[in-house]
Amino acid sequence: MITRAQQRDAQERAAALMDAARVRLAPGEHQAIAVADFGLGRLEVEGAQILTIVETDRIAAKVIALLGGQTLPEHWHPPVGDDPGKEETLRVIRGPLYLYTPGPDTLAQGAIPPGKEACYTVRHEQVLDAGDTVTLPPGLPHWFQAGPEGAVLYSFSTTARDILDGFTDPDIVRQTVIAE
Repeated sequence: MITRAQQRDAQERAAALMDAARVRLAPGEHQAIAVADFGLGRLEVEGAQILTIVETDRIAAKVIALLGGQTLPEHWHPPVGDDPGKEETLRVIRGPLYLYTPGPDTLAQGAIPPGKEACYTVRHEQVLDAGDTVTLPPGLPHWFQAGPEGAVLYSFSTTARDILDGFTDPDIVRQTVIAE
């Protein structure tokens, strides 16, 4: 749970990061930036700010802004019915962004949030900078973390059903609750 003031502050900070990355927002569009704390109440540590540009039953395009050191928790996009799950392409426009996927443990630049070692099981690190692109297949566990100055990236994907994403951390709640 976050407060309305925390939400507004995160939206403003995300909009400033997007502006620094030359992502131009329409007047007032910063208010459409979704602030996700994943029900953990530690937005500065585990969270994300997401602006949905388009979301249809076939494609989705989003801008994700992560504050300095902020981590988007380990998750995957599961199959739904006959759909194998969301395939996602990440294009970093301001970094660095530390991406973690299955493979040898090479975690070096980023850090697992304190006390959450069991919730971050994939630790093959890829350091992505502006212009770097990676495509993640459906069902692949992954998480990412911003460098000290924050990160901004595009997420292009097949149909997004984020509410159905799986998370390694059993305490995660996908819908953010805003307290007045």
